[in-house]
Order: sequence, then structure tokens, then C-alpha cells
Amino acid sequence: MDGDALQEIARTRAEELPAAVVTHPFGPEYDVAKVVGRMFLLLTEVRGERIVVLKADPRDSEALRQAHSDITPGYHMNKRHWITLEPGGELDAELVRELVTESYLLVVEGLPRARRPVDPGSFGARPGSTPSP
Repeated sequence: MDGDALQEIARTRAEELPAAVVTHPFGPEYDVAKVVGRMFLLLTEVRGERIVVLKADPRDSEALRQAHSDITPGYHMNKRHWITLEPGGELDAELVRELVTESYLLVVEGLPRARRPVDPGSFGARPGSTPSP
């Protein structure tokens, strides 16, 4: 997948999430998706390549980097808690959407309960399924 498609899939998914907004706090060359004022996605360009930067659980981040050559430590972010999705590799649209959603939910989990736009334990769960603890 090329960088344009990668960023478009990530941006579209971010905009679908409850209370998420795309802003430009660092200038027009950086799209930043936030939920209740907290960042969960960064879209930018590095060395001519469009990339996506997402929050990730440190254990998941390490596993994702080992499993996918086009997932690297977060560009200009905490390398344990953020990942970068790079174009040109094996990433598919479903995985990109899933990673954007997981990034969003990690941020929502850190919000005070009264400010959470969704319950992170059950958001996206299928009807009749048991939410994770």
C-alpha cells in the first residue's frame, strides 16, 4: 500500500470514532487526531514518505514490530508507546483500521470515566459477546 492510501485509511477510521477530531496543532503538514484533547494519531511525511504514527501498548508494539517490517518505533515519540506505519509493505487496510481503533481506545482508557466518549472495554464488541476485562 502506498503512503497516500495508508494515510487515507487511517484518517477515515479516525474520523469515524466517537468524539475524535483531526486538528493541525503543529502546522498544516501534520494531521493530528485527538479524542477529548488527547492525541492518538499523527499523519505526516518523513523523507518524502507519508507515514502514520499511533499509540500502542508496549507489549503489542514490540510484537507488531517483530511481525511486520513496515511497523517501526514511533517517529519523534516515545519508542515504547508509539509505532510508525510505513508504506510499501504488507500492511492491509483491515490491520490499519484495527491499529487506529486500538490507539484510540488506549487514549480513551486513560481518560476520567466521566469524559470517556465510549466504554473502552466494550466498544466495537459484537452483540452477545463478553467484553474484555
